[in-house]
Amino acid sequence: MVDPGQGKIANVGCCAEITEYQRLPDDRMKVLSMGQQRFRLLEYVREKPYRVGLVEWIEDKPTQDDLRPMATEVEKLLRDVVRLSGKLTEQEIELPEDLPDLPMELSYWIASNLYGAATEQQALLEMQDTANRLQRESEILTSTRNHLAARTVLKDTFDQKL
Repeated sequence: MVDPGQGKIANVGCCAEITEYQRLPDDRMKVLSMGQQRFRLLEYVREKPYRVGLVEWIEDKPTQDDLRPMATEVEKLLRDVVRLSGKLTEQEIELPEDLPDLPMELSYWIASNLYGAATEQQALLEMQDTANRLQRESEILTSTRNHLAARTVLKDTFDQKL
């Protein structure tokens, strides 16, 4: 990620597997990719014709805690947000059937699908603690759910008056 304010490239990123691509008429490309292993940039070894760096692979710290109850709660919040979004936009929105059920994988999936929140996605990518990532996602989803619920009530109220 590039910080739009400072133009600085983040030091944490992830390798990506390109799963689909489409060349557009103007020679741009649409690319669908799937994140793989995360890394931390240690130093650039070349700048031109493109940046090449020395990296270290990073993983979540192991935990003995059972994170399944927290993951279940986060998934419930996610489902609430999707349901309220669908109601508000009057569209059928469904989560994929193969939504991850392991806490770490679920936390990665949610982080990767926070469209329009690049700074928040980057912060979640940099976290190396699944419990902390799930906790932050819970906060984001709770705030989003509350906002959507309020908008839904207003929409329903005004729709009834029309």
